[in-house]
Amino acid sequence: MGATLRALRALLLLAGFYLLGFLLLAVLAGIDYLLYLYVPPGLAAKLYLISVLLAIPLVRGLFMLRTPKAEEAPGLPVTEADEPVLWRVVRELADRIGTRAPSRVLLTPDVNAAVAEDVRLLGLLPGPRRLHLGVPLLQGLTEAQLRSVLAHELGHYSNADTRLAALTVRGRAQILRTIGHFERLAGKTAAREQARQEKKNAKAAAKGKKTSEVETRHPGVTYRTMARIYTGYAKLYLRATLAGARGQEYAADAAAARIAGRDATASALREIPVLDAAFGFYTHHYVVLGEDAELLPPRGEVFGGFGRMLSARQLELAGLRTELSTEPSSPYDSHPPIADRVRRIEALPADHRTDEGRGAALGLLSDPERTLAALEDAVLTEEVRRFRRTADWPELLNGSMSNRLAGLDTPLHRALARYTKARPTLPALLDLIDDGRLWQLARRLPLSDEAVAAKGRAFREFVRPALAESLHRMVLAEFSAHSRLHWDFSWDRGPTARLLPTPGEPAPPSDAAPSDLIGPAVGAAVADHPDTGPLRALLPSTPTDPANRETDSPR
Repeated sequence: MGATLRALRALLLLAGFYLLGFLLLAVLAGIDYLLYLYVPPGLAAKLYLISVLLAIPLVRGLFMLRTPKAEEAPGLPVTEADEPVLWRVVRELADRIGTRAPSRVLLTPDVNAAVAEDVRLLGLLPGPRRLHLGVPLLQGLTEAQLRSVLAHELGHYSNADTRLAALTVRGRAQILRTIGHFERLAGKTAAREQARQEKKNAKAAAKGKKTSEVETRHPGVTYRTMARIYTGYAKLYLRATLAGARGQEYAADAAAARIAGRDATASALREIPVLDAAFGFYTHHYVVLGEDAELLPPRGEVFGGFGRMLSARQLELAGLRTELSTEPSSPYDSHPPIADRVRRIEALPADHRTDEGRGAALGLLSDPERTLAALEDAVLTEEVRRFRRTADWPELLNGSMSNRLAGLDTPLHRALARYTKARPTLPALLDLIDDGRLWQLARRLPLSDEAVAAKGRAFREFVRPALAESLHRMVLAEFSAHSRLHWDFSWDRGPTARLLPTPGEPAPPSDAAPSDLIGPAVGAAVADHPDTGPLRALLPSTPTDPANRETDSPR
């Protein structure tokens, strides 16, 4: 579909929104007229009020003349003076595609690239262009693959996609805003009715009368009905623009293959979902590792560590490249399935350009370390930037794990505090076990109905796993508190713990995990006939806690 037809379709869809609004206003006016003719004035006045309240969101949506301006994503703006090579590549690709280059490049902290244009008069007049480029792409793609990604995005400019998007975006924004108005009004109405009924029940309960069930399905039903009408049009709107949006993606892919090469384009499409999954894993397991302890890695390493993780996990990532998604992420996703896009590109004739741009795309930056550090300053909040910087990742890991263990709060901690009415400590727990009160304590744990009903050995089997897990973590916390626990950092696997010997004692076997040493001792402590001896012998120090010793079992 050409640009003219796409523009006409967008105008018709936008006009459909206004037509629906005027139609609904006409229906309300017609109902009001019938009320005037056939309903008593007192009742009609109340119904007029409902009509007015329904009309207000309709009028707001119809006369929302300006599309709300989206806030720019956090990122690091770079000028030609900052990154001359990157800008040269962008301008070269724009020339080859036959479009105007962006006037602003913003480096972002996500696995994505996008273009935007601040058009005027609903896209009839062009405006300043922006290119958003995710730094993780620079870290994970080759130069040829990145050129393909950039060519794809610039291809949207040449097809007038960014200009015509103004019409589609405006229609979508108006529909969603109108739906939002009705849903908020429905929610407020239901909340007021719920508060009224709860207040009535409270008065009834205070007088010893029977209370009624709170019912909020009917209040706000008229607002929800109006919202459903617009939701139906929104689905029609999105489906009508979906084929065109996906066609734009295919056209941009074709432009990328023509400019950057078939193989580079296909491999980039395969790589981006892998990088997206890897960056999510990196963020969850590395970036936020020190959040609770208010620790940050060395400057530049918040995003710089991603490249090191990619290098260390190449074998693990290789398998993901063959697992291409065959379904869109949602029925209204403007991007076709990756598998379909790759299939179309790989079906093109070979262009024998496999040797181009094999170097890392990060090399396009003048000073990657400086840029990664500047990106932190641009996207991290002021609160996070005040966190203490560690010397390296191992220090961050050990500081974080020590902080977590120091604040350990397991179900066993809470049960022990309620049972002894004192601070829950490992020495206190071991003393209680020696006193033969472990299974009485276990009754204070969160239990299933089956466990509550169980007796004797059956009960012990129900609670033993939870007891062992919590006790194991308490033991690790005790070692950590005595600086006897060290965590080994690794980019290619999860962190591993090892016990450190006390001065003058032989070191544990280097291949022995703490669980190998602690597990049997914990098992003995929660056996049918508990024995804390092995655990006391293993721990750094477990003196009897006189403040928690009791002679009588609490009931």
